[in-house]
Amino acid sequence: MGVCFIGRSNVGKSSLIKALFSLTPEVEVRVSKTPGHTKKMNFFKVGKAFTLVDMPGYGHRAPRDFVDMVEPYLYTRKNLVRTFLLVDGSVGLQTADQIALEMCEETKCPYVMVVTKIDKCGQGALLTNLLKLQDVINTQTSSCFPQPFLISSVNYWGIHLLRCFITHVTGSTRLRETSKS
Repeated sequence: MGVCFIGRSNVGKSSLIKALFSLTPEVEVRVSKTPGHTKKMNFFKVGKAFTLVDMPGYGHRAPRDFVDMVEPYLYTRKNLVRTFLLVDGSVGLQTADQIALEMCEETKCPYVMVVTKIDKCGQGALLTNLLKLQDVINTQTSSCFPQPFLISSVNYWGIHLLRCFITHVTGSTRLRETSKS
């Protein structure tokens, strides 16, 4: 089973992956100070449980072969159980993100919106961007998980919940009903 992370250059994909693996010191994730540093797909094997793929960023600093590299992977990977589409919480959904969202919709593969850098913007801007994003999810998507994940890789906000969700969708952990009826 596998999951992949896709988003604009400088959205924080590598930082998020590093935060997710912070409890796994044997997995080394490098984070560059230069946006668009990831030029190829990076695969991280999580034991025998699943594989996590860090896609190169799209947008201004995207590699020339971005579409040729990413689209076939999204369309043909039978063991890809979830795509995580990262959006910068401080700037909201951009035109390039909308194109990536449409690509995710075309594949008909389930995906999840992850709002990064929530520590970098004021509450008013974050709330405005979240409301716009939620409206897009409600009106323009059919394969998107209805609830975006809110993440700060710096403060580790939302990291544990996202870790749990990933282990659940990859079949590594089964959730049990804990509410009493």
